[in-house]
Amino acid sequence: MSKREVKVGSGFIGDGHPVFVIAEIGINHNGSVETAKKLIDGAAYAGCDAVKFQKRTPEICVPKDQWNIERDTPWGRITYIDYRHKMEFTKEQYQEIVDYCDKKGIVWFASCWDTEAVDFIEQFKPALYKIASACITDTELLLKHKALNRPVMISTGMSTTDEIEKAVDTLGLENLMIAHATSTYPCKLEELNLKVISTLREKYPTVPIGYSGHETGLAPTEAAVTLGAAFVERHITLDRAMWGTDQAASVEVGGFHKLVENIRDLELAFGDGVKKVYESEMASRKKLRRVQ
Repeated sequence: MSKREVKVGSGFIGDGHPVFVIAEIGINHNGSVETAKKLIDGAAYAGCDAVKFQKRTPEICVPKDQWNIERDTPWGRITYIDYRHKMEFTKEQYQEIVDYCDKKGIVWFASCWDTEAVDFIEQFKPALYKIASACITDTELLLKHKALNRPVMISTGMSTTDEIEKAVDTLGLENLMIAHATSTYPCKLEELNLKVISTLREKYPTVPIGYSGHETGLAPTEAAVTLGAAFVERHITLDRAMWGTDQAASVEVGGFHKLVENIRDLELAFGDGVKKVYESEMASRKKLRRVQ
């Protein structure tokens, strides 16, 4: 049986390796490179391994009947298609972000919501890709990723078992990672269903299984690690009260620092599963053990 790991950049994600912690910036930058840089700073300070962005081609991803619907935004009241364009970074802006991540020593990648977005991101040669829960049934998009022969992570929110199986069959098991998720923002505790992590680990014994969380609080993400999540992802924000649909289900920088700290503590505490008497116990053993 192959080892449950995937090579990403110069390291690995999987069993026997430190939990890979991802800070999803997503669209929480609100179209600002400076805000994106502050979020990258926050992720680096917290000890995250990677930051993740989202990339869309608005004309493809936004249904035409929604293009001209007006909405209130940080840029005033504008059409939805104009808003989606303002949320997307240009090639020059992405290059600035990529260079900044390199400077900070943090991995970056993106979830691409259409094939043109994949072509755009591929210009920058990311270490891996993610396929969002909303896109798991888009066979054309899956095959586009497969052809790149790069590590790919799929998120399974709002997906049936059959849909997950079909996506896995399309992508193949090599270079694949699967994230359990529930696509509600924020998600109720009773709908997190963390035991699915164990189900996926049993079903796909050669695939690193992780967790993409949208709950409030940190405990469920830490529990996911105890269930064997090889990677975890949470949205990061500078302030949960900021404008944007994902901010309320995000973790502020201080909370992210605590999350990473707790995950690293858990990794130390897990041990190797072999029962032993530690040197630190010997004095107590000598003093308290009545019958030898």
